[in-house]
Amino acid sequence: MNKLLKDNSYSQPLLFKGAKTEIEFSSQQTENKSGSCAQKSKPQDCGYTIIESLVAMIVVSVLMIAIAPVMAFSVATRVQARRTELATQAARTYIDALRTGAIKFGVTGSGFPIAAPAGDLAGAPVPTVGQTYCVDMDGGGCNTSSNKDFYVQGAWLNQDTSITGGDPTSKGYQLLVRVYRADSFDGTVTLKAPKNARKQSVVGSGLGDRTMPVVEMSTEIPAIGSPSYKSICLRLKGDPTKCQN
Repeated sequence: MNKLLKDNSYSQPLLFKGAKTEIEFSSQQTENKSGSCAQKSKPQDCGYTIIESLVAMIVVSVLMIAIAPVMAFSVATRVQARRTELATQAARTYIDALRTGAIKFGVTGSGFPIAAPAGDLAGAPVPTVGQTYCVDMDGGGCNTSSNKDFYVQGAWLNQDTSITGGDPTSKGYQLLVRVYRADSFDGTVTLKAPKNARKQSVVGSGLGDRTMPVVEMSTEIPAIGSPSYKSICLRLKGDPTKCQN
């Protein structure tokens, strides 16, 4: 009995010692696992190498070179489309001013239409600044150095020979309207006769051709007063033999 108790008295330190050994072994395993995880995760935490960075830069550069022309074309087309829209508004303003009589014949600098060659409205010569009507788009007055202002040219045609003095308002007339950029008259540009020249296009025209009108259109201006039948007939048919009274 005493022997058994004596043996049991030594069992408790042995148990503590065994538990301590087991804890130390477990700690070593944990440290080994942590070390191996750290070693495995180390390459993942590293940044790009110089070679990888250079390859990425080359790829981005190639893409930018491919996209740049498309972006430039898009911007230029958008700019020209906006300029064409504003030029169209300027032309309509000019036409309305003629129809309401705000622009009168014989007033110097008013921009009243010039006479076109007989039977050839499209053959009207290119204008000078004094023969045009200015539309101020930037609020700074008409300036030939501006790329926002417009100069509008008008040319009239009526084959009625009874028109005297060069004033067609009493009979009505066909009107040709050309809208030029203001900087087309800065002295460094020679305007082209637009009759047989290729017209400007919004697509592919870049920033535009200053030697040509931005917009060209034609319309009819009604007569003021009581026009004769012959005058109306000549404007519509263009043949005097078909317009006998």
